[in-house]
Amino acid sequence: MRKHKGIVIAAIFLVAAVAVVAGSRLIKNPVKNENKKPELPESEEASELHEISDQDFYISEIPDEIFEKMQGKSYKENCTVPREELRYLHVLHVGFDGQTKEGELVVNKAIADNVLTIFEELYQAEYPIEKVCLVDEYDADDEASMRDNNSSAFNFRFISHTTKISKHGLGMAVDINPLYNPYVKTVNGEVSIEPANATTYVDRSGDLPYKIDHDDLCYKLFTRYGFTWGGDWEHSKDYQHFEKAE
Repeated sequence: MRKHKGIVIAAIFLVAAVAVVAGSRLIKNPVKNENKKPELPESEEASELHEISDQDFYISEIPDEIFEKMQGKSYKENCTVPREELRYLHVLHVGFDGQTKEGELVVNKAIADNVLTIFEELYQAEYPIEKVCLVDEYDADDEASMRDNNSSAFNFRFISHTTKISKHGLGMAVDINPLYNPYVKTVNGEVSIEPANATTYVDRSGDLPYKIDHDDLCYKLFTRYGFTWGGDWEHSKDYQHFEKAE
């Protein structure tokens, strides 16, 4: 009889132990989202990345309310690029404070998939980008947008002193952290710096914050997807700028 009771008690303890282990496995190994990329190991200064959903990174035709805001700004009266050729992108990015931020871009549909993938990979790698706002938030004033270190894409305009539409005017270019990666050129014998408040970041030989160069992840990702970098230009240097041929 005592032996029988001992067997029952042992069985009860065994069942309880199995339940605890099973519960532990359920907690440690939740069902995985097959569309989600593996999260990178968190460092001591890691940002609070959250599980990516379809609402975080997506492409759509330009919503009516967004297109209305673009009128007379990035989408000017003389714009020759049809609305149907452009796409709206919603992205996440890690700000300079290490926190997750929402961002918006308008690009040509020809590069929309590539740009979305690049921004998702930059986010997963916790690459710091301070702001990603539509240039319309600055009344499509490029200088104002760059001064505020805003990363942006489409803004219809012609190349200075020409009738040729710029890559940004076609939605085929993206600028990243422009304050720290200025556009430097010589005009009539004088050096022009855009934005004008970026003089500290013209000399690229030093250890500058948020500097894009050949070793930088942003450079590696954009060039991997077929973009060319303005920092490689011969007659001017546009360190913030990535563009793709039509």
